[in-house]
Amino acid sequence: MSTEGFGLDLHEWLTRWQELEEQLEIDATDALPEACDFVAQMLNESGIGLARVGDANDELIAAYEAARDVADQVERGESVDLGDVGQAIVDLRGVYEAIVAGRRA
Repeated sequence: MSTEGFGLDLHEWLTRWQELEEQLEIDATDALPEACDFVAQMLNESGIGLARVGDANDELIAAYEAARDVADQVERGESVDLGDVGQAIVDLRGVYEAIVAGRRA
């Protein structure tokens, strides 16, 4: 299925996410910022964007923002609780899965 007009097609999204999942398994903290960047790209390319506008996507954006906050702490070299990293990954997976499900529908 192609998402022509939205940048990466679904196959490329799936392939890239699998690569990120492998990196998250090896070093979750180090891979988190890159995973956040990719999910932000997916949000933008899918037409959802990162702004809350009072619709059903606000929950997805809130989950992304929570993960991004943790990733930003990592990028600043701050100490980050591993539980927070784990929750950020769960949040990103949820956003990713929702976007992919929307593309398949």
